Amino acid sequence: MAESLRGTTTERHFTGRSAAELRDYRAAFNAAHLAMAVVDREGLVVAANHALAQLLGAEPHSLVEQSAAELVDLGAEARTWQAYLEVLRGRQARLRCTRRLKHADGHSLWTEVTLGPVPGTRDVLLSVSDISDRRDLQARLRHLQMHDPVTRLPNRALFFERVSAALESSAYEHGGTGRIGLCYLDLDGFKAVNDTLGHRVGDRLLTAVAARLTHCADQAGYGRSGGHLVARLGGDEFALLVEDSTGTEQLAELARAVLAAVQEPFDLAGQRLSVSASIGVVERATDGTSATALMQMADTTLYWAKADGKARWTLFDPERNAHRMTRQALSSTLRPAVERGEFALEYQPLVDLETGVVRGVEALVRWNHPQFGVLTPNRFIGIAEEDGSIVQLGQWVLRTACRQARRWQLDHPSENPVFVSVNVAVRQVWDSDLVGDVAAILAETGLAPQLLQLELTESAVMGSAGRPLQALQELSDMGVRIAIDDFGTGYSNLAYLSRLPVSVLKLDGSFVRGFRYEEGTHPNPADETIVEALVQLAHRLGLTVTAECVETAGQAARLRRVGCDTGQGWLYSRAVAPERIAEMIGARAVPSQQDR
Repeated sequence: MAESLRGTTTERHFTGRSAAELRDYRAAFNAAHLAMAVVDREGLVVAANHALAQLLGAEPHSLVEQSAAELVDLGAEARTWQAYLEVLRGRQARLRCTRRLKHADGHSLWTEVTLGPVPGTRDVLLSVSDISDRRDLQARLRHLQMHDPVTRLPNRALFFERVSAALESSAYEHGGTGRIGLCYLDLDGFKAVNDTLGHRVGDRLLTAVAARLTHCADQAGYGRSGGHLVARLGGDEFALLVEDSTGTEQLAELARAVLAAVQEPFDLAGQRLSVSASIGVVERATDGTSATALMQMADTTLYWAKADGKARWTLFDPERNAHRMTRQALSSTLRPAVERGEFALEYQPLVDLETGVVRGVEALVRWNHPQFGVLTPNRFIGIAEEDGSIVQLGQWVLRTACRQARRWQLDHPSENPVFVSVNVAVRQVWDSDLVGDVAAILAETGLAPQLLQLELTESAVMGSAGRPLQALQELSDMGVRIAIDDFGTGYSNLAYLSRLPVSVLKLDGSFVRGFRYEEGTHPNPADETIVEALVQLAHRLGLTVTAECVETAGQAARLRRVGCDTGQGWLYSRAVAPERIAEMIGARAVPSQQDR
């Protein structure tokens, strides 16, 4: 067929074909609606039909001897060019690709180009289909798929696509800042608008908010070549992407502008509405940042903005996030840590202020965390109270402390036994049978009830009623001592003291610190007056008083002078291992320089 189309030596390839048949082939080729050309092994056009000429806006004869690759732009991509050469050499059967071509009058069209061998010849048949209508339809469908139908803004899918593209391009391009920024916002009070005025008004509000956000982005004029992206991510959540950001101040300025714009009242078809926004702001180097990580940081920061009171913007803080991540990690591993034996107890002496002898110890739990090292109670007790694992942990602490106190008693039979004081959370009273647990542990360890002291915070004890009060009374009747910890910082409702089964008041360290001489200053006499009054009141009610945070001999002397019974603090010892307490039993607690 190819030689017939050339009009020369047709017998070489079409022997046995009549002249009429050859004319039919030529006529069919020229009349075909599909744009076609015959290309030789050199890549030159041998013949082109009218459909191809019309598609390109040329005459058929003007296409002959032209490079087929140039006509349909096959050299634009290295991969396509290599495949084209393989087809010409007969090493590859077919090539199909999509190309954007330009008509002679200047307009562009999308085409699908196909090349394949002509049977019985060494030539290749090139066919070109106009797929512009199909591409336009695909583009319209993609636009609908990637844009929010209410606000016409890009949706979550397009937003993530743009973020990923921005992060990827910045890794290969030079001349940019190598940074990316994001404002992630949520409308405060939008649900109330939807619930009271209906979704139609809610949609109008979202559209109006979208217009203001777009205006803010346009006014800021940020991004690569002034480009920006404002997207609705769903519900009442929006995002503003800043490519090639110049730093946190740029994002802060944008957040302030957005916050002010959203807080201006909206007039919607006779409805005057006011809303505010909470905004999470993230500004990061693109290197090492993924789209998912960026959104996680933005989501966390938006949560902070809402938790801090709403109607504000908050900048991502790596340290605050690290604390949150640590808290989550601790929460997820706290329960199994008890079973794995990762907790240990240290003990801080409670010293008789008159004799200097150790009368008791407070058990303080430590978590030997495999990742974060040794953690003190303030790092995990609050988490344990929130998720309920305080019950399991509290039982372990109580059992371990009672067993250790009994061991000291057996190892020092000639000395007065020391009592052990254990902190108890209110949730342990509500969520477990504390009375039953204490009775069982005392029976199991052989420790006398009088050698166990349970400490509860003032705010917990002072509000006790119902079950907690009954539990405290039963424990007191059993012989267990009840102590109010940090007394003076909570309700301080002294009337409760006469009705609660309390044996000990532990004065908060803030009172004791007022006793300390600082360089160039003198103690506040009011502190001593208050402490003396509390001690006298406690003694008249039959209570003993322990002073916390005793750090100097001068503090100890003044506390002793006002009648305080025992002291606890670094003057005597930090919290130490059980072996160290064993050395102190029976000996006068003489503070060392190291202990101070």
